[in-house]
Amino acid sequence: MAYNNNNKNKKKPNRKGHKSSYQSNAPKKEEVVKEITYSDAITVGQLAQLLHKNSSEIIKFLFMMGNMSTINTVLSDEDIELICMNFNVEVHKEVVVDEDDIEEQLQNVEEDESKLVSRPPVVTIMGHVDHGKTTLLDTIRKANVTEGEFGGITQHIGAYQVSLKGRKVTFLDTPGHEAFTAMRARGAEVTDIVIIVVAADDGVMPQTKEAVDHAKAAGVPIVVAVNKIDKPGANPDRIMSEMSELGIMPEEWGGDTIFTQVSAKKGTGVPELLETMLLVADMQELKANPDTNASGTVIEAKLDKGRGPVATLLVQRGTLQTGDSVVVGTSYGRVRKMTNDRGMEIKHAEPSCPVEIIGLNEVPRAGDVFMSYDSYKKAAEIAGHRLDKQIEKERNSSSAMSLEDLAKKIDEGDVQEINVLIKADVQGSAEALKASMEKLEVDGNVRINVIRSTVGTITESDILLASASNAIIYGFNIRPSAAIRKKAEEEGVEIRLHNIIYKALEELQAAMKGMLAPVYEEVVIGQADVRQIYKVSKIGTIAGCMVMDGKMKRDCKVRLIREGIVIYTGKLGSLRRFDNDVKEVINGYECGMTIENFNDIKVGDIIEGFEDQEVEE
Repeated sequence: MAYNNNNKNKKKPNRKGHKSSYQSNAPKKEEVVKEITYSDAITVGQLAQLLHKNSSEIIKFLFMMGNMSTINTVLSDEDIELICMNFNVEVHKEVVVDEDDIEEQLQNVEEDESKLVSRPPVVTIMGHVDHGKTTLLDTIRKANVTEGEFGGITQHIGAYQVSLKGRKVTFLDTPGHEAFTAMRARGAEVTDIVIIVVAADDGVMPQTKEAVDHAKAAGVPIVVAVNKIDKPGANPDRIMSEMSELGIMPEEWGGDTIFTQVSAKKGTGVPELLETMLLVADMQELKANPDTNASGTVIEAKLDKGRGPVATLLVQRGTLQTGDSVVVGTSYGRVRKMTNDRGMEIKHAEPSCPVEIIGLNEVPRAGDVFMSYDSYKKAAEIAGHRLDKQIEKERNSSSAMSLEDLAKKIDEGDVQEINVLIKADVQGSAEALKASMEKLEVDGNVRINVIRSTVGTITESDILLASASNAIIYGFNIRPSAAIRKKAEEEGVEIRLHNIIYKALEELQAAMKGMLAPVYEEVVIGQADVRQIYKVSKIGTIAGCMVMDGKMKRDCKVRLIREGIVIYTGKLGSLRRFDNDVKEVINGYECGMTIENFNDIKVGDIIEGFEDQEVEE
């Protein structure tokens, strides 16, 4: 009988063990758990198992903290830390990186300090056209290559290395700010130092401002080279004053930016500039590990008729060898041949070394990240996965960051800063809008970062900067052309247009609170180019126009735009084709128009038609 009773006792836990195993086991193992490790998001039930606790204890703890939860609630990292702290358990989160995501892998690399060695700095020279960028590059290059190295023919690969006092420096020869921006738009951080060239006799120009904007947005040290100091009318002090207005304060005035005076043509001051550059590089303590698989960024790429896809790569980590299998963006291949900037074939390239390679299956994009692999098969597989993901991503979404997206992200706690680019009709408006926007703050967490505030209509350069910085463009009393609107659409950049400051601020504040409802007060229906003017005594000024975009409708509202600035807003008086009044005129057709109570129309003006649209609540 005793035997049977024992048997019954043994069967009971087996029969009910499924329901009560954690209850009976938890107390015995409680003291064993000193630390836990998790990787993905985990639920209350899963954490209870890891801690060998009853899930009701965790639910109770969360309830006391003001969080209602169940056994299936997914916990945030902060909640997991708090729970573990409450039970005196040390917690570690394991970062699991997708093998195909080269960019994330490189960001999460933990370097072995003992293997790091100094690497050459990478320098980009930027500035306004005709201010001497190319001359300065040529002067530096010719003066700092060893005899016999320079050769008769130099291969242009978009980057080159020179030797300065026995140390190498890599210069990036970017074809323009657009290329620099495009690389930044794809997250490529390749530059260590930016040298901004300003002509002493010309002063700060629009492209100088762009260069400053890009360098600031990339977060790299700036050295200003005041060029052409030998020319009559050169005024270095004026340059310092104008640059300080852009937020680039000279060291002499208590700032942290070094200004050097040079003459690129004569070579005056160039050695001092290079000395300064090396000093700035030393302060950064630039290091990399050469004893690992190579990785870096594409500087430029092209399709060569004889050689196939050709890419210039900047090695940023590891050593690239001839014969290595590489994944470059979504393309892949084996490095069949490597050439340096002097056209010489080389077998290996170390950190900060620019090389031109052939052997890829297709042309990558500037700014793409590359990585070398031990197996060609693995490289082909990873590139294939990356291509599939890119196609899927392009299908599903663009890089657009609209105010609605921002509002949603802020609501989810993802965004702490909104980047804004302001364009206005006059300087006063631009400054007022900038000052007002920068004062906006919600709960001390979300703020506005004005990356550029200038006068004039929206340009392609503005679109590219906004795209690279994930910014929204705010236009005040200006109207973009149809081509610029199209470019903004392609780049996924949102343009918001206003003529009342407080409305723009209200809209931004709503986005910052994460409560923005889609509100569209007007819709542009078309734009017409004024080709001829007819003055008729009883009627006024008739504009002979060609509709360039969309269509113009009778009785629609119109704006008269002159050189990108809104001159007048009113109503269309009449719309005619030949001698007939018409309801509408579409793109590509000529028509005659008058504007109610307005006659100051000139050839070259643009008449933009728009309609009010019902506001969505």
